[in-house]
Amino acid sequence: MRNIGAAERMFDGLSNETQKLLQTYVKEVKAAFGDQLEGLLLYGSAVRGEFLQGRSNLNILLLVSSYDSAVLKQYSLLHVRWSKEQIVVPLFLTEEELRMSAAVFPLEFLEIQEQHRVLDGRDPFIGFHVKTDRLKEAVVQGLTSHIVRLRQRYVEGGGGDDATTILLTLSIASTIPLLRGVRRLLGRAPLSHSEAVISDVGEQLKLDLQGLLDVWLLKRGQISPGPHEMSRLFDRYLQTAVLVTRAVEQLPQLELR
Repeated sequence: MRNIGAAERMFDGLSNETQKLLQTYVKEVKAAFGDQLEGLLLYGSAVRGEFLQGRSNLNILLLVSSYDSAVLKQYSLLHVRWSKEQIVVPLFLTEEELRMSAAVFPLEFLEIQEQHRVLDGRDPFIGFHVKTDRLKEAVVQGLTSHIVRLRQRYVEGGGGDDATTILLTLSIASTIPLLRGVRRLLGRAPLSHSEAVISDVGEQLKLDLQGLLDVWLLKRGQISPGPHEMSRLFDRYLQTAVLVTRAVEQLPQLELR
């Protein structure tokens, strides 16, 4: 099958500036890795149509034939430049590591499998199978650890409005994939947009998830709580997260597939 170059990989949801930036990035990564690079994939908010310039990151997976410290150091030179353009350090994986990682982190790799674009090389997810027998365990563990860390980080930030704003926006970004996992446990069809995911999970679990939705709108810059309102938003968000976790614990596990 013919490998398709970056110039042909334009897609909706990103500005022309960001797409040109990605094309330049692909050229530089190919030059650095040469034949060791088998595939370069974009995933996350940029693919879901939720990328916000200046707010969102560009998430990359590099499929490589092999790597060592010398190769990683070579990429570190690229990272110095591209981190300023919202491109975070990629996932570096061989084909075998991809398969093994998906078995350990099913939720994360289901997310990537369902929402990614190949910017160069081949797509390792064609014909790829992620087992879901441990999906409920992964979702409950993720939700529970988020709650524990949320309390810790709130204390570290002293409960100030600015620190709490940063804490909540980071937390909801990690919580949304877990809610997509909840929808998978419920047998629901995939949804791209996060606001719809929150609403649907609330309907299915018969819970009021307005606390989660408000934090998502805060992250998107669509609401701006006034002075002293942030602590109340934190309380509602935390209470809602606890209710979701308890409800998910009562759901049946998916059968092995």
